[in-house]
Amino acid sequence: RVMQWNILAQALGVGVDNFARCPLEALGWSRRRSLILEEILTYRPHILCMQEVDHFYDTFQPVLAGLGYGSHFCPKPWSPCLNVEGNTGPDGCALFFDESRFELLDSVNLRLSAMMIQTNQVAVVTTLRCRSTGRCVCVAVTHLKARSGWEWLRSAEGSDLLWHLENLVQTPVGDDSGVKVPLLICGDFNAIPAEEVYRRFAASPLGLDSAYKKLSPDGLTEPKYTTWKIRATGESCSTLDYIWYTKDSLRVDAVLDMPSEEQIGPNRLPSFHYPSDHLSLVCDFSFKEKE
Repeated sequence: RVMQWNILAQALGVGVDNFARCPLEALGWSRRRSLILEEILTYRPHILCMQEVDHFYDTFQPVLAGLGYGSHFCPKPWSPCLNVEGNTGPDGCALFFDESRFELLDSVNLRLSAMMIQTNQVAVVTTLRCRSTGRCVCVAVTHLKARSGWEWLRSAEGSDLLWHLENLVQTPVGDDSGVKVPLLICGDFNAIPAEEVYRRFAASPLGLDSAYKKLSPDGLTEPKYTTWKIRATGESCSTLDYIWYTKDSLRVDAVLDMPSEEQIGPNRLPSFHYPSDHLSLVCDFSFKEKE
């Protein structure tokens, strides 16, 4: 079971994001911390990928270690959290895995580049071996550049990540069968499905498919939204978050539906009931039998 979630950096939620209809009390860290951990514990993923994590060392790493998760964290080099008074450090991408299910083989932190220039976006790429099947899987978590007008940069960052992953899966760790390691790529791409970076992943030689699209009613469409918020600049409801997987070697068995508009409520996200402006994606995968 894999969970993908942009949990909303605490410093950004309070200091930068200007959620017009979210009461300040709903953004308090102790409240949000409890709700985030509750969501994780509700679904108990074996692999958990998160973005905008600015409480890794004081909260998520120790709490989830106590529940049996190993973890890796990659902070953004110029995190916007550092400009907020009272911040707890940079935000970044974090990857957690259930150590009873998976053994860690390798982990690398990547700083994504665009036109040969390093950007502020990062990725954590971890290779895990399933203890019950002995099969390996390479898991990447990333967060691409936000906002409209930056489509070209997201596309370049996504291409850079795909290039790194193509090189990584060519060299299976601890597996001499020559079979390429299956991939799971979780991220807040900040890109709707019509954007070029989405098309690049869909058409990649790595043979990727989007889990939520695969199990949609027609097998062709992403959810209507993975984030829904109201800022001072207006309301925004869009699909920006994805879980990609290697369709030849992994099968997606189930996905968690997005809550309805009624469940989200008229003030949208975040709220007293939900701690982030992004919804969590949860998918159950299994390894396909080797040919």
